[in-house]
Amino acid sequence: MQILALNGSPRKQGNTDILIDEILRGARSGGHEAEKLRLYDYEIRPCIDCRRCKQSETGHTCALKDGMQKIYPKLEAADIIVFGTPIYWYGPTGMMKQLIDRLRPFIASRKLEGKIGMPVVPSEEGSDCCGPLLEMFRMSFEYLGMKTGESILARAYERGEIRQSPGELEKAYELGASLQL
Repeated sequence: MQILALNGSPRKQGNTDILIDEILRGARSGGHEAEKLRLYDYEIRPCIDCRRCKQSETGHTCALKDGMQKIYPKLEAADIIVFGTPIYWYGPTGMMKQLIDRLRPFIASRKLEGKIGMPVVPSEEGSDCCGPLLEMFRMSFEYLGMKTGESILARAYERGEIRQSPGELEKAYELGASLQL
């Protein structure tokens, strides 16, 4: 099984990064292939609503030529996609939202249908503030024909603070180790 993790946090070695690494470590222990992409390493421009991606004669491809051209095939190849983002104003980071907006080609092509999306969300307030973000992910996954998998909603704010919560790290590892289609 192929697992792709998308890290939408601007912080290297931050809480999102650490939780994703634990999930992937667990997944690899079960023999799965796993890759992590740091979204801030890619140029992801905003969707311009040209609607080219809706047209079958263009192969449902995006007109913008940027870092998404490297990410699209990885999304198609994955069985499970981890969407990691800290909470920013009760939603995802701008970079994660940019990526989600650019998933529009998959609405028409249905190439993500049946895949599992898993939110990983550290926040200062913990799970209590994650409702709006989780609903955005659930509705987006549903629109794309994806299934919503388990999520990790951890309380952590300062860089690396999640390391002080061994239970959360173990939960992330165990989630990765338990992954099955």
